[in-house]
Amino acid sequence: MIEFRGKLILLDIEGTVSPLAFVHDVMFPYARQHAAAFLAANWGSEVISQLAHDAGVAAFANACDAEAAVHRLMDADAKVTGLKQLQGLIWEQGFRSGDLRSTLFDDVVPALDHWRENDRDIRIYSSGSIHAQKLFFAHTTAGDLTPRLSGYYDTTTGSKREAASYTAIANDCGIPANEILFISDLVDELNAAQSAGMLTALALRPLNKPQPESGHPVIASFDEIILD
Repeated sequence: MIEFRGKLILLDIEGTVSPLAFVHDVMFPYARQHAAAFLAANWGSEVISQLAHDAGVAAFANACDAEAAVHRLMDADAKVTGLKQLQGLIWEQGFRSGDLRSTLFDDVVPALDHWRENDRDIRIYSSGSIHAQKLFFAHTTAGDLTPRLSGYYDTTTGSKREAASYTAIANDCGIPANEILFISDLVDELNAAQSAGMLTALALRPLNKPQPESGHPVIASFDEIILD
């Protein structure tokens, strides 16, 4: 159990509110499958330029080169802005068509409702683009959850493994870091948040990747967060 007296709960997505399997086995393959068609249809767009920058080149010679770069970045699980923007735009097509519906752990919706009823601010910090985050929460199997959320942060704020990113989030929210609880499935991210002064909790969800020993409080369910 964790007693939380602060004002803001900041949530990771993958492995925290949604099973790793949904992201890795559904969303990522969907983006890979539709990347070629999207690149061809949007050649010359800003996201293509950002992808080239992420891939370390001035520009792509053609859509095939761009697709190959996208696959390399995806294989490396690169947390880079262009790739995340591209994935978000492809996922938008999937969500709007009904091909995709976000899967959540069973405790998520009741927890969001409980926290909101008790005047807690709830925000998201994920490596996926803000656009993708909004789509994710707008098209869940439980319906549109975006009214329950107050803000979103992505790699444009900074790396999730750097303390400065969490300081920037606290400043943007106007809430002292020590009144923010960050929940993630990755110890490296929690270490960075803790260094910025935030409270932390390690999410131990089914099939999450093993994490090194740490001093972060551990929870298996959001029910273990007690508001005070």
